[in-house]
Amino acid sequence: MKLVIENAYIAPIAGPEIESGYVVVDGGLIEAVGSGAAPAGPDAQRIDGTGCLVTPGLVNTHHHLYQWATQGLYQDATLFEWLTGLYRLWARMDADVVYGAAAAGLGWMALTGCTTSTDHHYVFPKGRGDLFEAEVRAAHELGIRFHPCRGSMDRGQKDGGLPPDEVVEDRDEILSNTAETIDKYHDPSFGSMLRVAVAPCSPFSVSADLMTESATLARSMGVRLHTHLAETLDEEEHCKEQMGCTPVEYMEKLGWLGDDVWFAHAVHLHDKDIRRFAETGTGSAHCPSSNARLGAGIARVTDLLAAGAPVGLGVDGAASSELTSLAGEMRQAMLFQRAVHGPKALTARQALEIGTIGGARNLGRQDEIGTLEPGKLADIAMWRVDGFRSAVADPVCALVFGPQPPLARLLVGGRTVVENDELRTVAHDAVGRAGALARKRLARFEQEGR
Repeated sequence: MKLVIENAYIAPIAGPEIESGYVVVDGGLIEAVGSGAAPAGPDAQRIDGTGCLVTPGLVNTHHHLYQWATQGLYQDATLFEWLTGLYRLWARMDADVVYGAAAAGLGWMALTGCTTSTDHHYVFPKGRGDLFEAEVRAAHELGIRFHPCRGSMDRGQKDGGLPPDEVVEDRDEILSNTAETIDKYHDPSFGSMLRVAVAPCSPFSVSADLMTESATLARSMGVRLHTHLAETLDEEEHCKEQMGCTPVEYMEKLGWLGDDVWFAHAVHLHDKDIRRFAETGTGSAHCPSSNARLGAGIARVTDLLAAGAPVGLGVDGAASSELTSLAGEMRQAMLFQRAVHGPKALTARQALEIGTIGGARNLGRQDEIGTLEPGKLADIAMWRVDGFRSAVADPVCALVFGPQPPLARLLVGGRTVVENDELRTVAHDAVGRAGALARKRLARFEQEGR
C-alpha cells in the first residue's frame, strides 16, 4: 500500500521548498514529491501533515553507543583526562551492557529525528561476549539504518599510547576479526539497513602499522574508513612529538585521505588541511556539543564548506554529550559558527544540509538518503511546527533555531519508527530502562572488581 504525506511544508534539500505539498511513498521508496493534491489512489494510507515540516531523516555520522552507560562522569575534564579516567571502566563492559546502551542510544537518536546512525566501537575486552553483535541486534530491533564501525586500539601505554595496556588488542587479531565482521554483517546493496566500516580509534591509540593495514583491508573489501582526528591541541602536540608531523599530515602519509574516509571532530585543522580534505573528498563529522563539553574547540565548518569538503554531523558518545539531540546539533553547529564568524557564517538551511545530505556523503550514501527525491529511500522526518512554533514564519527556522520540535512521525524505508514522540517498533519505556540497567550493571562490575 502506498503512503502519502500531504498538506505539509516540504524541505526536500534537493530542490525548492514547497509550502503545501506531499510526499508519496511506495515499497519503501519515495515515488513523488510535489505541491498541491497528491497523485495517489484512494487506497493509499494518508497522513495529514498540516502544521508539519517534512525533511529527510537526519544522519548521525559519529557515535559511541556503549558510552550511554557512563554518562555524567568526569564532567570538568579535558579529553585526555576524560579518556584516562574512563578506559578502565569501559574495559569491564560486556555484551549485555552494550546491548542496553545501544538500544537506549539508538532509540534516543530515532526520537531526535535520526534515521541512519553510525557507531564507533573500539573497546573489546576479552571474555565479555560478542559486543558487536549486541549493538547490531539493538539496531535491527529498533529498525534504524545502521553503520557500525569496527574500531580498535593496539597502542597502549607501554608503546607510548594513551590507553592502558589491558584495553588494547593484538594487531593480527584485530585485522582477522575485522575481516570476519565485514563478511558477516556488511550489506552493500541499495537500501541496506546494515553496513560496516573499519575504524581504528585514533593516532594516539593505534600504531602506524595498524592504520595502514586497516586501510588496505577496508579498500580490499569495499568498505569505508573512519577514525578520530585533530580533536584537541593535546593530540597535535602528541603527533608532532611522536610522529614528527601534524595529525592530518600523519594521516596522509598513512594513505588515509580519500573519498572513502571521514574523520570525527577535525577541530584543529590548518588551512592546508582543509584544502587537502576538499581536494581528496575526505569528510568530517562535526560534533559541536561534545567538543564544547570537553573544551576541545570549534571545528572550522564554515571554511570546510566553503572549500567544498564534505561535512556531516555527529552527537559523539553520550558520556561526552549527555542526551544530546541530533536535531539539536544542527542548532549548535549553526550558533558556534556564528559566534566565531558572525551571523552569516552558517544558515539554518546549511545546518539542515549537513545534518542530512552532508551525513549521507560521509557514509557514501548520497544516492540513497539525505534528500527527498523520487527513487531515494523513504527515510523521512515530520516535525510539528504549529502551536507555539507557528509564530515563527519560517518552518526551517523553527526546526534549527529553536529547541527540537515534537516529532510527529519518523519513517525508515517507509516504516514508522516514531509516531507522536513515541517509539513504535519497540516498547518505548523498555528502551529507556535498558539503558538504565546497562549503567547499573557496569557500575556493579566496577564495585565488584570484575
